[in-house]
Amino acid sequence: MSETSTKIVDLNGAFRYKVDAKGRVCLPAKFRRALSNDLVITKSPDNECLFVFEPDAFNAWVDQLFIDRFGAYSASNKNHVRLRSALKARAFDCQVDAAGRIVLPADVRHDVHVERDVVVVGNTGYFEIWDASRYDDMTKEIDLSVLFS
Repeated sequence: MSETSTKIVDLNGAFRYKVDAKGRVCLPAKFRRALSNDLVITKSPDNECLFVFEPDAFNAWVDQLFIDRFGAYSASNKNHVRLRSALKARAFDCQVDAAGRIVLPADVRHDVHVERDVVVVGNTGYFEIWDASRYDDMTKEIDLSVLFS
């Protein structure tokens, strides 16, 4: 998404990959076609997985967290400034390489328990990277019928 774009990238599907010895993971071809090569990776708020955004979408997500919790971000509120700094410190920029991979640093993989087998999951505005066994356990607990009853 460009700075002037308000279009939200919709990414659908779940794809299984392996993290290589250098910490690289492939991205699904359909995700690569929809996204730029510049991405921002951050740990999910509960450290269960990684969230991967385009830079504008990451900043919009951070802004939305403040709107949801406080109604808005206030630069004169010391707590808001510290919370935003903490969110930004958890994030890092990465580039999609020519082979369609991104590098997941060892410390970040460790924090979210990503080892070898991962699931790349589409979402609205971003995608997630899960340790495969954690993802499988999480999906067993989901009851979609609550949406339809």
